[in-house]
Amino acid sequence: MAEDAWDAVARAVAKARAIVDAWPDLPDAERAEGLRYVLRLVRSGIAVCVEHADPDAPSFVRMIAPDMKWGLDMPDCAYLYATVRAGRSYRIHGRRGSAHHLDVQVNAGHFADGEIGAWRTIASAHAEELSLGPDGELDVVLSEQRSPGGGDWLPLAADAEFVLVRQYFADWDEEQPAELRIERIDAPGDAPNLAPADLDVRLARLVQWIEQAGGLWDRMARGFLGLAPNSVIVHDPGASAEHVGLRDQTYALGNYRCAHGEAVVVELAPPRCHHLSASLANRFFESHDFAGRQGSLNGHQARRDDDGRLRLVIAHQDPGVPNWLDAAGRREGLLALRFLRAEGGAPQPDFRVVPLETLRGALPADTPIVSPDERAAQLARRAAAVDRRQRGY
Repeated sequence: MAEDAWDAVARAVAKARAIVDAWPDLPDAERAEGLRYVLRLVRSGIAVCVEHADPDAPSFVRMIAPDMKWGLDMPDCAYLYATVRAGRSYRIHGRRGSAHHLDVQVNAGHFADGEIGAWRTIASAHAEELSLGPDGELDVVLSEQRSPGGGDWLPLAADAEFVLVRQYFADWDEEQPAELRIERIDAPGDAPNLAPADLDVRLARLVQWIEQAGGLWDRMARGFLGLAPNSVIVHDPGASAEHVGLRDQTYALGNYRCAHGEAVVVELAPPRCHHLSASLANRFFESHDFAGRQGSLNGHQARRDDDGRLRLVIAHQDPGVPNWLDAAGRREGLLALRFLRAEGGAPQPDFRVVPLETLRGALPADTPIVSPDERAAQLARRAAAVDRRQRGY
């Protein structure tokens, strides 16, 4: 009965605050952030597990957004999610937009499982592998068998459950998001009414999402925070790509520790790659604010020094340098470095902790000064770009 399923959801939501309560002696600001995270997690679960869970009438939904973060979200990325099933045929169509990288991925399993090993990438294609029209028209069929007419096609295996579209933005000021729709093409018609049994199934999956997926992200965050302070682990891109990670992307994930009055300098030799991203996240596995603050930088936004190296500066106060990553008052948090199609793999960065007042001496002498007015203009552009990116879904 739907009433029993509803009660199970209510219990799961009530217990979910344990993710926050399990961190002892949290400052009030971080506790508030954690409680908001739980609400965001539930909100995304409602979208993915309940509202957009019908494979007979699929539609794209943002499963992650600036106000709905989880799973160590990537600030350069706009994520679109849709439910599919084997035995049906679908069409994704629209305009590609101008995002630096666009990838369409068909997957098995479900994020609600809370078990990475249960997720499987069935197939994926990025924009350069698709036959786009003269104005960026995109048209991809998803089905068990390729249609004799040819065209772009991705297979649906027997255990297919969802499609994930990722768009990576490099030049936030100029690049425009795609305009995409997904529809079923083998049995078009009116969307069916919601059956009570279907709601029971969807609510049960929402309980899974809150309890099991929420537990997974908490365990992963604790694992990275438990590493040596200011360190990362480089992950095999092949293993990630097999389990719903972006194909050809190498991840270097770890933590930062930065007291007030300090700066953490993260230095690396960036490889030749299609896209590079550095971002900070909190203990709840959600990115720091990347619209109102400079919580992330990508290869287009960051400045490389004359020696070719990239030096990022984590600090709570604006140090007046180009590559500042705003720690947002969080003395410890997560650091995520992502390298797409990196030649030779991801580098191992070096970390140095220096007093903020001596930071200039730890950087090359020609490091530019970013004035308060220049920083304010940067932040205004970031906010406008993120707002523009999120429209339409």
